[in-house]
Amino acid sequence: MLVSPLLRRPLPLAFLGAAASAVVASPAFANAGYDTTALVEAVTLEAVRAHQQEFQAFADASGGNRETSSDGYIDSVLYISRLMTDAGYDVDLQIFPYIYFENLSPAALAQTSPESVEYTVDDPEGFVSSTYSGSGDVTAVVTPVDLVLPPAAAANTSTSGCEAEDFADFPEGDIALVQRGNCAFGLKARNAQEAGAAGVIIFNEGQEGRLEAIGATLGEPGFTIPVVFASFAIGEALAAGGVQARLVVDSVTESRISANVIADSRVGRADRTRVIGAHLDSVPEGPGINDNGSGSAGILEVALQVAALVEAEEMRVDNRLRFAWWGAEEVGLLGSEYYVDNLTEEELAEIELNLNFDMIGSPNYVRFIYDGDGSATEPAGPEGSAFIEWLFRDWFDSQGLASKPTQFSGRSDYGPFIEVGIPAGGLFTGAEGIKTEEEAEIYGGEAGIAYDPCYHEACDTFENNSDQGLSEMLDAVANAVGVFARGSLPVSREKRDGARQASAEVETDYRGNLLAR
Repeated sequence: MLVSPLLRRPLPLAFLGAAASAVVASPAFANAGYDTTALVEAVTLEAVRAHQQEFQAFADASGGNRETSSDGYIDSVLYISRLMTDAGYDVDLQIFPYIYFENLSPAALAQTSPESVEYTVDDPEGFVSSTYSGSGDVTAVVTPVDLVLPPAAAANTSTSGCEAEDFADFPEGDIALVQRGNCAFGLKARNAQEAGAAGVIIFNEGQEGRLEAIGATLGEPGFTIPVVFASFAIGEALAAGGVQARLVVDSVTESRISANVIADSRVGRADRTRVIGAHLDSVPEGPGINDNGSGSAGILEVALQVAALVEAEEMRVDNRLRFAWWGAEEVGLLGSEYYVDNLTEEELAEIELNLNFDMIGSPNYVRFIYDGDGSATEPAGPEGSAFIEWLFRDWFDSQGLASKPTQFSGRSDYGPFIEVGIPAGGLFTGAEGIKTEEEAEIYGGEAGIAYDPCYHEACDTFENNSDQGLSEMLDAVANAVGVFARGSLPVSREKRDGARQASAEVETDYRGNLLAR
């Protein structure tokens, strides 16, 4: 392909001087002292929606989704790679292996005696098949394993199934009933399988906030028996004694490959690299045009407009901008994790911060900002994350728009960066969470329903979008990229590296909600 020279040509000294003299020093100025107007105005809703329309077309031609190994995903990768290459970025496709899991048909769980009760799959009051569950159709006695009923007041007090000794007298061929708490789901299921269980039902622990069935992963493949996660109510009913149940999971687990798209600007200091990322894949159930075609299309258009403005000598880039589209986020942040795990020490030291944009067009949106300083939620991000949060909040304040902190929960691709001590931040408009009355008063929309009612569903199509919300978030994204193209975090490199080292020495699992202890 022809490569535009726009990002390799140094800017004229006269322009650099003029740009430097235009800097405004006031810390109250929403762009942190840098004039980002040209980039904010250049990134349009119409252009971003056009990219999302392309993603929709790729999904339509690929069975309705852009799952990370599908033709729809590959088409999305090639589309972004072509546009970024033509814009003058150095583009790399980082191929990586991963384990694919899919339920081929709906799982089933029913009590068969002493009475017949069928439970509902994919229902918070029912049960959910666990990622990496084996296949099987089992009818057997349900044997409780070291349960705490009623549950203790504090969470993670149950050690049910965490030790092999918990299964010392377990009858081979029975279905093991284990309780959430204290250790990873995969360990509980592994211990049950090795003890001869024909299936495993993990149920929620029972405290407030830990009652419903949740999507749960076993963390790795290798399970040969069916495993599901059930609500506390179901677990309590099955723990009564003398209960027989039928458990069915029809699934496939196999090795596949996917790819990250990594695109570097050809100007800017390599030792002050900014990684601006969004995941590109969808779930198998739908095309993923909000989750996360919104973030992917948003950073794509920002990157293209950065290139155009640099070419027109209307924008200056002092720090290397690395735009990244992650694969396999929906199966466990695998693309971003692979990227971070394969950085050399030198490459890792070059990255000063990570910005993450996962879902920025939810139809019933709230303007969420990741809580970098941990003042409203825990945990706080690494040193420097507080400034990233402030930058987004200050932008919205300057526009007369409310915003709200949201937790670094480990559910998106900032997780691997935080885990190695890289400052992070970003924006989020909400997923399956329910909008409150207070939020509806502040942000509009409808209380009592999800921020994105089509989250992880077939209806996450081009129509599943708030133009107003997406437009507001795009302005904030463009402003942040414009600031960090020029400026640095107000944290010394020595202090930042010290915090990074301290973080690396602490065993912290920022994917804890995925492994869900």
